[in-house]
Amino acid sequence: MSTVDAVDTAPAAERHALPDPGEPVPKLALPTLGIYLGAVAAFAASTSAFITGVVPFWVTILVNAAVTFVMFTVVHDAVHYSISSTRWVNGLVGRLAWVFVVPILALPAFGFIHIEHHRHANDDANDPDTFASHGKTWQLPFRWATVEYFYGSYYLRRLRSRPVAEVAETGVLLTASLAGLIIAILTGNLWTLAVVFLIPQRIGIVFLAWWFDWLPHHGLEDTQRSNRYRATRARVGMEWLFTPLMLSQNYHLVHHLHPSVPFYRYVKTWKRNEEAYLEREAAISTVFGQQLNPEEFREWKELNNRLGRVVPVHMPARSSATHSKLHRIPVAAVDPITADSTMVTFAVPEELRDEFRFAPGQHVTVVTDLGGVNVRRNYSICAPATRAQLRIAVKHIPGGAFSGFVANTLKAGDILELGTPTGTFGTPLDPLNRKHYVGLAAGSGITPVLSILETVLEIETESEFTLVYGNHTKESTMFRIDLERLESRYADRLEVVHVLSADPLHTPELRGIIDAPRLNNYLSTTLKPDQVDEWFLCGPLGMSTTARDTLIEHGVDPDRIHLELFTGFTTEKKKPPTDYQGATLTFTLSGSENTVELAAGDSVLEAALQVRKDAPYSCMGGACGTCKAKLLTGDVVMDQNFALGRAELDAGYILTCQSHPTTDQVTVDYDA
Repeated sequence: MSTVDAVDTAPAAERHALPDPGEPVPKLALPTLGIYLGAVAAFAASTSAFITGVVPFWVTILVNAAVTFVMFTVVHDAVHYSISSTRWVNGLVGRLAWVFVVPILALPAFGFIHIEHHRHANDDANDPDTFASHGKTWQLPFRWATVEYFYGSYYLRRLRSRPVAEVAETGVLLTASLAGLIIAILTGNLWTLAVVFLIPQRIGIVFLAWWFDWLPHHGLEDTQRSNRYRATRARVGMEWLFTPLMLSQNYHLVHHLHPSVPFYRYVKTWKRNEEAYLEREAAISTVFGQQLNPEEFREWKELNNRLGRVVPVHMPARSSATHSKLHRIPVAAVDPITADSTMVTFAVPEELRDEFRFAPGQHVTVVTDLGGVNVRRNYSICAPATRAQLRIAVKHIPGGAFSGFVANTLKAGDILELGTPTGTFGTPLDPLNRKHYVGLAAGSGITPVLSILETVLEIETESEFTLVYGNHTKESTMFRIDLERLESRYADRLEVVHVLSADPLHTPELRGIIDAPRLNNYLSTTLKPDQVDEWFLCGPLGMSTTARDTLIEHGVDPDRIHLELFTGFTTEKKKPPTDYQGATLTFTLSGSENTVELAAGDSVLEAALQVRKDAPYSCMGGACGTCKAKLLTGDVVMDQNFALGRAELDAGYILTCQSHPTTDQVTVDYDA
C-alpha cells in the first residue's frame, strides 16, 4: 500500500507531520464536569419554578431544551473517554448525563452506535447517522426529531452480537422510561412531564442532529474510510459566537481526527495542526456555508488576521544501552488484569531512564532469586513507547515459579533485576505513514502487540490497525478494558475482533480459535493481503506458526510478517555435540574484550558465561533475541532462530545461545 494519502500532493519530505493533539486526556475535564453540574442545576431550578408557578411553561421548555443539548456534549466526551483518564469516571458521568438525552438506550449501546458512525462516517450502508445528513431536505427535520427510531432499528439488527449486559441495561432503561410515561398519564401529570422533559428533549435532539450531524457531514462525498480529512468539515469564522454556542462542534473535523480530545480543546488542536490539515485538503467552510480550499482558507485567514502554528512530532527515543544490561529496579505497582494475569509496573530511576527507553514490541529480562534458585524470565513490554512507563503482564502458569511469585507474593516496593529492553518484533514508524497493520494475537500474546498498536495509533495518525484477538472467554481477555478505551479513542482507525473459544453466547461467526480455516476466511474477505502492509503474530506456538504459514500461502511477503515467540522449541535435526568443533572465542561486552576457549558442543553464549556472568540472555531457545551479538570474524551455525529478521542476519548478527563455531577463531561484539 502507498504510505501517502491520495490527496497529498506535496513530497513527503516537505509535508508537515500530523502530531499528537498536544495534550493527553485530562485526569478530570473540569469544563465538561462544569457543564454537567450547571445543567443539572438549571434543570432543577427551571423544573421547580414551573411546578410552583413562578415561571410560564415556555421558559422551562427553553431552559430544559438547552439542558438536553449541552448534556449530549457530556455524553459525547464520556463515550470517547475524554472526561477523565480514570475509566470509570467516564462511565459514571456519562450515564448520569444520558438520562437527560435519550434514556431508552443504555449508554454503552449508544457508544457502540456512535463508534460505528466514526468508523463509517458518510457511508450510507454502514453509518448509523446518515439518516440525519443524507436525504431530501424537507424530510430531514422529521428525521432529526425521530432519532430513536433510526438508532433503535440499527441496534436491533445487531442485537445478537451485542454483550448481554449492554442489552440488559438497555431493557431496564426502556422499561423504566415506558413505566414513567404510563404513570404520568395515569396520575394526570402528562402535561408536567411534557413541559419538563418530553418537549424540551425533542427540541434539544433536533438541534443536536442538525449541529452534530447535518452541518458537519452533509454534501461531502468522501467517507471516513476513503478520506478522513474530507468526511466531515470545520466551519471557520465568528468563533467568538459559534464556538460557545455549538460547544466547539463548528470544528467537528477535529473530533473525527482526534476523538479523545475533549470538546473545549478542538480549536486549540486545530490551530496546533492547521498546516498539516491544509496539506491534506481538509474540508473547510465558513459559518455561512461557503466552501474553502486550502489556498482560499489561507487568504481568508490572512484577511481575518488569525495565524496558526504547527508543532513537530517527537519520536520516542530508543534505549541508550548497546545490549541487555541488568539493573536493580523497584516495583511501582502490582495490579490484577484478569483472574489469571497480573500487570507489574516498574519505577525506573531517573538516571536509568535513557537506558530503559524502548521501541514498541520490545521485551525485558526479569531476574530474581526464589528460594535460592536464580529465576530468569522474559516478558514483553505492554506500554506504548510514547509514555515514560515500563510495565509487563504476567500470565499465571500452574506450577510456574515466577508467575506464582508475582500472583501471590510480589508487591509494590520490592526490587527485581531488570534487563534493559531488547528485541526487534516491531517495525520502524513514521508520522507520515498511511498504512494498515494487522495483529493476530492470542492470550498473553497481546502484550507486545498492544504496545505496537497503541504506539502506531499515537504516532502514525493516518494509519489503521486491525487486531484479531483470541481468548477463552471475555473474562479471561487480558487488557479488554484498555482495548475498549482505545477503540473508542481511535474509532475510525482501530478495529478489534474478539475470537472466543469457550463462550457459548459469543457471536457464532467469532466463536472458536484463530486457526487456518478462520484465517483463510479473513484473508479472502475483510483482511485481503494486498490491503495490509504489515502483520504482527504473537501467541501460542501452534497459532503463530500456522498463521505465518497461512499468510505465506496467500502470497504475503515473509518480510512483512513479524513473528514473536515467547520461547523457542527443540529442533529434531539438532546436531550432536561431536559434530561441532572447539574454537577460540573473543567477544566484546560493555567495552571490555575477553578471550575464552570454547569446547566442542558449547554455544558462544555458554563460553562467554564462563568468564562474564553478565553476558545477556534470557530464553535460551532462540526466541527472544536478548543474546544477540554481531559476528565480526569466523563462522557459526545456529540451531534455530525465531528472533532475527533477514536484515539483521545480512548485517552479521547472530543469536549467541544458538550459535556454534565452524571455524577455529570466532569474534563477536555484544556492543555493536
